[in-house]
Amino acid sequence: MDGTMQDLALPVSMGTTIMAASFDGGVVMGADSRTSTGAYIANRVTDKITPLTDSIYICRSGSAADTQNLSRYVQLFLEQHSMELGDEAEVKTAAKLAQMMAYQNKNMLQAGLIVAGWDRHEGGSVYAIPLGGTLVRTPFTIGGSGSAYIYGLCDKLWRPDMSEADCQAFVVKAVSHAMARDGSSGGCIRTVTISKDGVKRNFIPGDSVPVAAGELPAPVRAVQA
Repeated sequence: MDGTMQDLALPVSMGTTIMAASFDGGVVMGADSRTSTGAYIANRVTDKITPLTDSIYICRSGSAADTQNLSRYVQLFLEQHSMELGDEAEVKTAAKLAQMMAYQNKNMLQAGLIVAGWDRHEGGSVYAIPLGGTLVRTPFTIGGSGSAYIYGLCDKLWRPDMSEADCQAFVVKAVSHAMARDGSSGGCIRTVTISKDGVKRNFIPGDSVPVAAGELPAPVRAVQA
């Protein structure tokens, strides 16, 4: 069996970069789009930011199968909870459900998660659920294989008083830098901004991702006459 066939036999893994950051009035979530099996890129445009409710989303890293199924269970539980409550679920409720599933199955799952969103009780909030099932509320968090390359950058650029535009730029800068340095991160950048005004999605194609120092720019596309 050659190297490519060996890679195809490996579990599908989202060696990835995910992050979320809060601003005054909401949160911005961001992720790259590369999914791999070993050294083989199985999908270049994976959407790793999954809605749990209309105003709560989850960023997924680790095993694609594990995180997809965990997210579906949390979606189901939140739908039932909202019907029983007669109100929209809170972000901390969604985060606790995801954390319970990750922790209770930690020996069988490979899942690093970020739950973030907006609710009328606490506004915008970000919860980190790293491997093992810890739950931490934090102003911003990063995860996935690319996160190791951007801790210093995020510590330098983070400000607690950022506007929505500044927070969006912060997330794009951090994710693009991780994509330039981490071989398991790549593709395009997707962001989701969540506030009391609703949800806004943004997509940056691969040839428009900001270029890091020392990185070759994307080739210029030929314009047909």
